[in-house]
Amino acid sequence: MSETDNEDRTEAPSEKRLRDARERGDVPRSKELANVAVLGCATLALKATGPHIGAVSRDWMRDALRFEPGMVGHADRFPAYAAKTAGALVLPVLPLLLAAVAGCFIAPALMSGLRFSGTAFKADLTRLSPMAGLNRMYGKESFAELGRSLLRLLLIGGIAAAVIKGSMGRLMDMPSQSLEMAVANGVDTVLGVFLALVLAMGLLAAIDVPYQRFAWRARLKMTKQELRDEAKESDGNPEVKARMRHAAREMANRRMMDAVPTADVVITNPTHYAVALKYEAGAMRAPKVVAKGVDEMALRIRELAGQNKVTLVEAPPLARALYRQCKVDEEIPVKLYAAVAQVLTYLFQLKKWHPSRGPMPQLVHVDVGADGAPDPVGDEA
Repeated sequence: MSETDNEDRTEAPSEKRLRDARERGDVPRSKELANVAVLGCATLALKATGPHIGAVSRDWMRDALRFEPGMVGHADRFPAYAAKTAGALVLPVLPLLLAAVAGCFIAPALMSGLRFSGTAFKADLTRLSPMAGLNRMYGKESFAELGRSLLRLLLIGGIAAAVIKGSMGRLMDMPSQSLEMAVANGVDTVLGVFLALVLAMGLLAAIDVPYQRFAWRARLKMTKQELRDEAKESDGNPEVKARMRHAAREMANRRMMDAVPTADVVITNPTHYAVALKYEAGAMRAPKVVAKGVDEMALRIRELAGQNKVTLVEAPPLARALYRQCKVDEEIPVKLYAAVAQVLTYLFQLKKWHPSRGPMPQLVHVDVGADGAPDPVGDEA
């Protein structure tokens, strides 16, 4: 990342950017907190099991130094004997190992929660770049790490030296003490050194944790353009949304056109409006609108109805009312029941009519009341 990019990144990272970084495994990490967690857990385990470890170590040392007559002249028995001796020492220190392992999970849990990301295991060839390596070696972060290392060395080394110097008298007396007392004093001395180290590393962690969180958020800062692009992506690209709406309308129109041949009647304006109705007695509570349209769409509905021998009925007020008040695939409202029933009765009369029975039935004026009052568009249509 160039200095220019860093200067342009003045905006705080958005929640989406932070969430994406966490999913990639890019989270704030503190080596100081990890060190103090591991050493602190091991120290607590040592303090809890110290007397037991001391007693077991004493017995182990006595057994290890004891002469074993059965080993003389039997070199083939030595591997098994050595494995048994080593195994006897592993079991007492197992709580220390488990505590240290538990400490490995405590630090990341405190920093950002336990997160497992497979992205972190993927190969990243950019890390092989010599320039990237030089930037890491001589960048600001490397100098900050150098400063932390020097501070760590001075603080931890100084405190450890002070503790050891204070325990020097007890250490000097150990050769003249019994084995039990010498082991106990040795465990107490080690425990004291560990406690001092935990205290020193805890001070470093208290400084490093806020810094790492600040540096992580600073590294994820965004430019104003990135914020605008992210907002556009979150809200949806207007051009993409427009294409999606257009595609949805096209699909709806195709479904509507496919339903026109199944209609019982198409009510027209006569030219500008067209509404196709379907009614199945016993299966529907009321007639249902299967297609509707104005102008060019109305023309397509009329042409398709004519090709499939669907009856066209001219009833301008009813056509306008149905178009305004009904949606496709929905039943007509109750207030239009009487007007539509009048049209369906006319259709029934047409189906029963024969020239031998007299003049062809005619549809009288369809009264839709106030619901058929034409709107401005309807009047012009």
